[in-house]
Amino acid sequence: MPDPTALATVVADRIAPDVAVLHVSGELDTTSSGELTGPLESNVAEGQRAIVVDLGGVKFLGSAGLEALVLGQQRASQAGVEFVVVASSRAALRPIEATGLDAVFTILGSMDEAVERYSAK
Repeated sequence: MPDPTALATVVADRIAPDVAVLHVSGELDTTSSGELTGPLESNVAEGQRAIVVDLGGVKFLGSAGLEALVLGQQRASQAGVEFVVVASSRAALRPIEATGLDAVFTILGSMDEAVERYSAK
């Protein structure tokens, strides 16, 4: 059960046996980016085929949250794990686009797209 006092929560899920989904909600900033870093690192270490970070519940995405995503993407890339971000809300997309990270991340508009992408393989 997620900590109700945490600014951000991350709930792990799977859409395929080798595709992990991290559903992020709340405010991802300096005090809470570690909530995402740990699950990202453990799923890369487990050798997943892909990691999907669902930012659908994010209300604020600060620089530390962006850094956690960048580090996760770098680690995934080094391990040969596909890294996908699901973002459609202004709170998630605006900081990603403003920093040019939309050119770095594979961004999908919905979890339905992610499910379709990985169930077809």
